[in-house]
Amino acid sequence: MNIRLIARLDIKGPNLIKGIQMEGLRVIGDPFEHALRYYHQGADELLYIDAVASLYERNSLDDLVSKTVKNTFVPLTVGGGIRSVGNVESLLRSGADKVAVNTAAVKNPELLKKISRRFGSQCLVLSIQSKNIKPGSWEVYTDGGREHSGKDVVEWVKEAVSLGVGEILITSVDQDGTKKGMDIELIKTVSNNVSVPVIAGSGIGNPSHMIDAVKLGCADAVAVASILHYNDFDLKTLRKHAKRNRIPMRKFEFNE
Repeated sequence: MNIRLIARLDIKGPNLIKGIQMEGLRVIGDPFEHALRYYHQGADELLYIDAVASLYERNSLDDLVSKTVKNTFVPLTVGGGIRSVGNVESLLRSGADKVAVNTAAVKNPELLKKISRRFGSQCLVLSIQSKNIKPGSWEVYTDGGREHSGKDVVEWVKEAVSLGVGEILITSVDQDGTKKGMDIELIKTVSNNVSVPVIAGSGIGNPSHMIDAVKLGCADAVAVASILHYNDFDLKTLRKHAKRNRIPMRKFEFNE
């Protein structure tokens, strides 16, 4: 099975933003322009997350989604502020292929069942913001990594899959934006406890971190943000590094 490289773009208002441990958000630029660039670099998928939507109880990415799908031809996942089946329907009609749900699902797990029954598990991603609370144990956080939920990450992913989730996006708040490496133990623990694909995110500072997520953490996909936004590495370099490490990926012809 091919490992997917996913370009993650966190959005606040009209801007692409990035923080460290989900705080100190810095404006990077126009999200559409960056998404287009990552598409042409060989991203297997694009991921839009409205970073403050849950805080303000809104979702306003429909126009951006519509513009993006007219100019890119890879799967697009959209998350942030999704609170109802109606929100999902609106995003899918705008062109999204999948939706990622976090805060609303933690508060009302039955929402996951409603979404999966209406639209299918293949379009439902559980987004998890986690913090390490003791060795081998992580708590689920909501509202942009700000609020405790009291839920254990492993128990939550098991429950979510039983309710119809088709994919897990795991974000480590501790590692987010640090470029110091990923929480491999977290990724591996989640991967070992669910039968659905796991997307690993947070902490990639160089290509070796991506390799570790796949080979040690057993991730099915890797979501990359900071190193792309700050031009530390591009997707072409990551793909070449994966090939050298015998990680199977979709063939992509680069325009030299």
